[in-house]
Amino acid sequence: MGVLLMVRNLYPKSVSVYLGGGRKGKSKRWVRMEKGSNRDSERRRVEVEDLKWDHTFVRELPGDTRSDSYPREVLHACYSKVSPSVEVDNPQLVAWSEPVADLLDLDHKEFGRADLALFLSGASPLPGAIPYAQCYGGHQFGMWAGQLGDGRAITLGEILNSNSQRWELQLKGSGKTPYSRFADGLAVLRSSIREFLCSEAMHHLGIPTTRALSLVSTGNLVTRDMFYDGNPKEEPGAVVSRVAQSFLRFGSYQIHASRADQDLPLVTLLADYAINHHFPHILNLTNTQTLSFCTAHPHHSLVDLTSNKYAAWVVEIAERTASLIARWQGVGFTHGVLNTDNMSILGLTIDYGPFGFLDAFDPKFTPNTTDLPGRRYCFANQPDIGLWNIAQFTTTLQAAHLIDEKEANYAMERYGTRFMDDYQVIMTKKLGLPKYNKPLINKLLSNMAVDKVDYTNFFRTLSNVKADTSIPDEEMLVPLKSVLLDIGKERKEAWTSWLKSYIHELSSSGISDDERKISMDLVNPKYILRNYLCQTAIDAAEIGDFGEVRRLLKLVERPFDDQPGMEKYARLPPAWAYRPGVCMLSCSS
Repeated sequence: MGVLLMVRNLYPKSVSVYLGGGRKGKSKRWVRMEKGSNRDSERRRVEVEDLKWDHTFVRELPGDTRSDSYPREVLHACYSKVSPSVEVDNPQLVAWSEPVADLLDLDHKEFGRADLALFLSGASPLPGAIPYAQCYGGHQFGMWAGQLGDGRAITLGEILNSNSQRWELQLKGSGKTPYSRFADGLAVLRSSIREFLCSEAMHHLGIPTTRALSLVSTGNLVTRDMFYDGNPKEEPGAVVSRVAQSFLRFGSYQIHASRADQDLPLVTLLADYAINHHFPHILNLTNTQTLSFCTAHPHHSLVDLTSNKYAAWVVEIAERTASLIARWQGVGFTHGVLNTDNMSILGLTIDYGPFGFLDAFDPKFTPNTTDLPGRRYCFANQPDIGLWNIAQFTTTLQAAHLIDEKEANYAMERYGTRFMDDYQVIMTKKLGLPKYNKPLINKLLSNMAVDKVDYTNFFRTLSNVKADTSIPDEEMLVPLKSVLLDIGKERKEAWTSWLKSYIHELSSSGISDDERKISMDLVNPKYILRNYLCQTAIDAAEIGDFGEVRRLLKLVERPFDDQPGMEKYARLPPAWAYRPGVCMLSCSS
């Protein structure tokens, strides 16, 4: 509770919430890459048949004894081997990410292959892959939901690139698995476009995320009830190929702890696997490192992270999660479904469903129609929900006797501290301030909430303000006139008062206006993936025009740059952008 209150105190009370070998006859190719790490490097570029596979997950962890996709409870196993079963009819490669192809050493020329859509939809087996669906559970909207698992995502395996990095390749929407329950295991083009684009948009905003290699339309229709209102309709089907160093989630551990009488040892096996492959530095901690910390609890005075690798591990997970959510808050991103099965142990943004970037600033904004009654997952609640999810994860590790109560409490304390530290740094940079100024930032957020100011455009425009204390009151709002729309006399006075305080702070920094503008524009994006932009691309793609999807991909790859000819993508959303189905979606896809 102490951490929760500490996080809440960061935000203004005035808004009542806080923000928280190649193919036969072909030869392998070698190409020189761009300069990196202060030197030129040569990386091996391969065809899909020559990807270097490894399969530590299925090799080192227990799997399901059955290999069929019949929905069932899967016990004593971390995964089930299952092959993609999606049916396709002239599948098409809608879009692809060349930077993600580089992570896998995949030759860009492969995207011109006629058969690549078959491989990346799952219709044709990818040579070397050992497909499986992961078993996990989770809390959904605060309630334990039991076994969930990969109901429509099938991991093909791990690919080792020439830099010895390990990347998992996963197909989402490729067919039924034992975890599909009553669903069909498929995905529609609408949600697949959103996930493909937002995965890449988040990465280029500097936010940890799963990545997206490709988007393929299957050529077949999928029936979906978008709003769960009894009005299903047929939509075009699609498959996204997702890439991450791991798709392990909090729920991957929770499911086994929930079956304590039979599967509890799997929590330890999975923890060891994650530490060995994704947190190996924890195994090399020594007592010479400063990893013993005093805690806030009077009876728990010391936590020594060098004596228990699992304690060091959960603290790092807590800090990564806090840092991730602080970055979300800084850029105005709302995930929409922060269930524990959607929380990555690597601190990645994972599972893009009804997400949304803030347009008109509203701390209570939720992009999820299912979340509307209580707004549990609204923008302002995300920091608290992150802490709540960490509490469930630490409870799981305590049940497996990997950490004790003192270590669990310390992990939660570190979450609160890391969130506030990172959030303060982010907001200070966004405003171009010389140091963090809580009252100034609180007042700004309160003003923005009252006037429903566009979050992204306001911070981008703020860099135009000059640090000149002699500017007359009647001219003070001129640099912000494009973002402070339709405000009356009283609100103009409120904003003028704030700007006076802001300019006073800027004038004491000793930084020139030009230097400050450059630094602010490096952290305040001009372009974000607004929901209405996604919808425009979806509408075109559903009639066979994929050009807008590809244009948006290029746009979000350079979100901080002024891109000539693309200014329309930074405009305020039109009126139709606020209707359900555009600004808000259900969990259905």
